[in-house]
Amino acid sequence: MELHSDVESVLFTEEQLKTRVKEMGAEIRRDYAGKEPVLVSILRGSFMFTADLMRALDLPCKVDFMAASSYGSGTSSSGQVKLIKDLVEDIEGKDVLVLEDILDSGNTLSSLLELLKERKPASIKLCVLLDKPERREKPVAVHYTGFSIPDAFVVGYGLDYDEKYRNLPYIGILKPSVYGG
Repeated sequence: MELHSDVESVLFTEEQLKTRVKEMGAEIRRDYAGKEPVLVSILRGSFMFTADLMRALDLPCKVDFMAASSYGSGTSSSGQVKLIKDLVEDIEGKDVLVLEDILDSGNTLSSLLELLKERKPASIKLCVLLDKPERREKPVAVHYTGFSIPDAFVVGYGLDYDEKYRNLPYIGILKPSVYGG
C-alpha cells in the first residue's frame, strides 16, 4: 500500500513544519528563560513534534510522556478519556509544558490538564501543533499554537489513522474514502 496515494492534499509540507516548530521553540525558549521546564508529551501522536521542538529549545529541560485516548480506532472522539500511560516524573513545583499534536474537541486535553493541575506544578501551559477550533466542545487554554486547521481528517508527522500514516514527513488531509467519511 502506498501511503501517499491515500492523501487527498498536503496541508503543511515538511519544510513548513520545520520552520514553524523552530519559531515555536524560539517563543518557548524566550518565555522559559532561566527555568527548566518538564515537557509532557502526549503519546503517541506528538512524539515527532516533541523531538523536533526539544531540539529547537536550546534550554535545560526534561521530558516525560503520558498516553490517553478518547478515539479508539474511529475518527471522532468518544468523549470517554482513558489514561493509558502516566508520568514517571514528579511535577510538583515544576514548570510543565504539555505538548500535543492536535487539539480537537478538547475532551482529552481538558481531562489531562485537570489531572496534571492536581499534582501542584508551579505552572502549566499547553503547546499544540495543530488546533481545530471549530470542533471544540470543552474550552482549553492554549499558550502556543503551530497552526489552526479546518475540520478535516489529517495524518502524517506523528498523526495517524488506525495507526498508519504517522511516518509521513508532512501533514496531509486523508481521503474520506480511506476512513469511510
